[in-house]
Amino acid sequence: MQSTSHLLMIRPVNFGYNEETAETNAFQNKDKNQLKVQEKALAEFNNFVSILKNNGVDVTVIDDNPQPYTPDSIFPNNWVSFHDDGNVFMYPMQAENRRLERREDIISRLEDKFRVHHVVDLSRYEDDNKFLEGTGSMVLDRVDKKAYACLSPRTDKDVLDVFCEQTGYTAICFDAADEKGKAIYHTNVMMCVGSNFAVICLDSIPNPHERVVVTESLRSTQKEIIEISFEQMNQFAGNMLEVKAKNGGALIVISESAFKALDDEQKSSLEKYGKLIYANIQTIENNGGGSTRCMMAEVHLPVSDS
Repeated sequence: MQSTSHLLMIRPVNFGYNEETAETNAFQNKDKNQLKVQEKALAEFNNFVSILKNNGVDVTVIDDNPQPYTPDSIFPNNWVSFHDDGNVFMYPMQAENRRLERREDIISRLEDKFRVHHVVDLSRYEDDNKFLEGTGSMVLDRVDKKAYACLSPRTDKDVLDVFCEQTGYTAICFDAADEKGKAIYHTNVMMCVGSNFAVICLDSIPNPHERVVVTESLRSTQKEIIEISFEQMNQFAGNMLEVKAKNGGALIVISESAFKALDDEQKSSLEKYGKLIYANIQTIENNGGGSTRCMMAEVHLPVSDS
């Protein structure tokens, strides 16, 4: 299945503007009053979780620890991914303070409800300065086993190839840049793949051949392509996720800023494939440079019989 009704989310205790990630993340904008950022982010997080639960999504919320200092722990999809064969992958992270987010106790907590077969730890590639930041670096088509990835300082092809070898995925690699020519740090800010649709900023792929390769790959899997502009991408309109409600209904989760950036035609196209739900997470988006999709780690693990 492409989507799941089970999500892992991490409640922040020290959320803030991360200086270590800002060099490669053009989406980060530092609020002047950082003292209030954690307070605002916590309120946004709790409201977002409530919206998900009210729409029938099973959310496992785990509190971050005050120490060590992990200002980006609210984005767990970068350090871990969960798969329907019971495997869990942990990933190499570029920023040293983000490496502290990896917590085996979180995986152990999930074993109360899910079956974990094997944990594959790719973090050793940090020693070689090679990184692959989970489903931020890769946008996974879980049904057709394709891993879309724009290469960047945070997304190394060698590590991507190792992931694909171990999972049976095929890598679809390309370069992507914003309107100023700066490499886009994570693939999941410029594209999203759902069961029957794909949202993508094709203008961000400067190489015409690579643009064709990506487009044809999406079309070969019968995805309706919904294009977004640079301006919409900058409002996190590409950073969305298809999720299932426990009753089987499809949901498409985005932020309020992304929802407002979409035009009526784009919204109508998306609504064919699921109910659009959104939350105001402006503080998180501004300071963290990530949006709703980054906050949700999909748990595709088999549910425990016990």
